[in-house]
Amino acid sequence: MKVLFAALCALALVSPAAHAKKQAAKPAAPAAATAEKPLFERLGGEPAITAVVDDFVGRAATNPKVNFLRDGKFAKIDVANLKVRLVQFISMATGGPSKYEGRDMKTAHAGMKIKSAEFDALAGDLSASLDKFKVPAKEKGELMTIAASTKPAIVEVQ
Repeated sequence: MKVLFAALCALALVSPAAHAKKQAAKPAAPAAATAEKPLFERLGGEPAITAVVDDFVGRAATNPKVNFLRDGKFAKIDVANLKVRLVQFISMATGGPSKYEGRDMKTAHAGMKIKSAEFDALAGDLSASLDKFKVPAKEKGELMTIAASTKPAIVEVQ
């Protein structure tokens, strides 16, 4: 269950530590740009993220291209817990208050044999869920960029 949870998290977001490193490496932005709210707030905070996660997990679970249960190896997943952890992870990775306590993406996905096409299908499900909730293009793009940045740590089969 934890491995599948990590797979969905990773496909949705970058590791908070890697994201923080990337942010720290950026040069200081002009004062006007630094006044922008964190992505977490611009997405609508925890209630909005929870709604997207509920829809996203439902889509992914029924999409055969995602292979959500990894060919039946994770048939007894605790979906409610998965959703809670995923909201926590998205919150942290987008500047929100939650702390994600899961494993790093490479470790979490080792041996799962996730294919590039499965990763892409899951990213497509995330995109569709964001569209359903009318997430503005800028915020959607930022979140999808974070998701795409996790691909090298997740995909084991091209």
